[in-house]
Amino acid sequence: MKLYKTSKGSSGANSIILTDKPGNLPQDYLTEKVINYIKEQHDQNKLRDFEFNYLDHIIMVRIIELKDDFYQDAEKLRKEGRKAAGFFNNRKVRSVEILTAGLEESLGIAFAEGMALSNYQFLRLKNDEEDKANSLRDITLIDIHNKIGDKDLEQLQVLVDAVYRTRDWVNEPLSHLNAPKLAERITELGKETGARVEVLTQKKIESLKMGGILAVNKGSIDPPTFSIMEWKPENPVNEKPIVLVGKGIVFDTGGMNLKPGQHMNNMKMDMAGAAIMANVTGAVAKAGLPLHVIALIPATDNRINGNAYVTGDVVTMYDGTTVEVVNTDAEGRMIMADALAYAKKYDPELVIDAATLTGSAARAIGAHGVVAMGNNDNEMQLLRESGKDVYERVAELPFWEEYGEELKSDIADLKHLGGAEGGAIHAGKFLEHFTDYPYLHLDIAGVAFSEKGNSYHGKGGTGYGLRLLFDFFLHRQ
Repeated sequence: MKLYKTSKGSSGANSIILTDKPGNLPQDYLTEKVINYIKEQHDQNKLRDFEFNYLDHIIMVRIIELKDDFYQDAEKLRKEGRKAAGFFNNRKVRSVEILTAGLEESLGIAFAEGMALSNYQFLRLKNDEEDKANSLRDITLIDIHNKIGDKDLEQLQVLVDAVYRTRDWVNEPLSHLNAPKLAERITELGKETGARVEVLTQKKIESLKMGGILAVNKGSIDPPTFSIMEWKPENPVNEKPIVLVGKGIVFDTGGMNLKPGQHMNNMKMDMAGAAIMANVTGAVAKAGLPLHVIALIPATDNRINGNAYVTGDVVTMYDGTTVEVVNTDAEGRMIMADALAYAKKYDPELVIDAATLTGSAARAIGAHGVVAMGNNDNEMQLLRESGKDVYERVAELPFWEEYGEELKSDIADLKHLGGAEGGAIHAGKFLEHFTDYPYLHLDIAGVAFSEKGNSYHGKGGTGYGLRLLFDFFLHRQ
């Protein structure tokens, strides 16, 4: 999907006109007869959606009822963009132009974003890929008043590309994306975007005594990896780096606490946190943002063999903490704990992690946002504001010390699972033990993968959380 802008529309182009009322419809694009027809139908029958087929091109008109709340209006335009993408794909249209008439140009950008994001498909494993592919390829924004900056469009293109790549990685099955291959993808991303990538192999992970990663990996035939991706431009605005940590469980069987029934079906998506953190770092680099950002991606699968770790094991982590294993299906926090402890070496300004960590988070708020916890109110507020900007909203759960008390172990420094209630918070408090810096924890279990399809987020891997973090970084420049 490619995004463009122009100061003037093309004659005979497939076009979308977005307006808040019929009186703002442009006479350069529509005849007086058509405008009068739209006014009549809108006034008498309250119609807002119109399509005019001129044989060689289609003109779509959408009259948008605004709420005077930009974040709600922008989301409405994104959803309208999703519908428009479906309309034009059904008619095998390759390119469209978008004109706003009476609406802010930023709402036109939101509409284009919804079209582009909803146009994604994962077809690379299908033999008939070309036959099933969406026809829509190009979206052009008509910028009559020269209010859409080149940087705005470039950043949207970077963002769309990053979301597409994130979804690709999440949708890849284990047979095509194990831990070493994930490290290869991150390395390729670094070469493409200019970020530096270092991959720690199993031997190095062993020498560093990253016990959490090694314990989870004991049941696997594939070695673990630990990828370090760094974007450090000249004269970054932050003196200390922002470190991102992403859970890279490329497939989760649950280990010896084997997942029952259908609970294992989509566990290829358990590396969504890793995909988001690597690709948002790549997006920051590609966009040339003046920020020093480092992504740490511990990766392995969680499988079963005769040497797999079991309930009751005590694992010595990278920082020396001893951890009693309560359930081998709570493996994500084990590998992330090592990465969070490793992050201390960078003396970071802020660390944010993302993980499909707990069913508890999904049950708490469903598929409508990101569950978040942290120890820095100011950073959390900034994250919430970005959540409104891109409509990937953040729901903060308490991070009270009492939840940490429930992780005390009789035989080790702590256990990695709390009681039956407050599971998402217990997971966050466990991870917090390995931090000594400003820290935000994002549990994306409810939003990382959609079985049925969720608006412009699509079906399968959604990339949910990447737009949130990219916006968060845009506001730190």
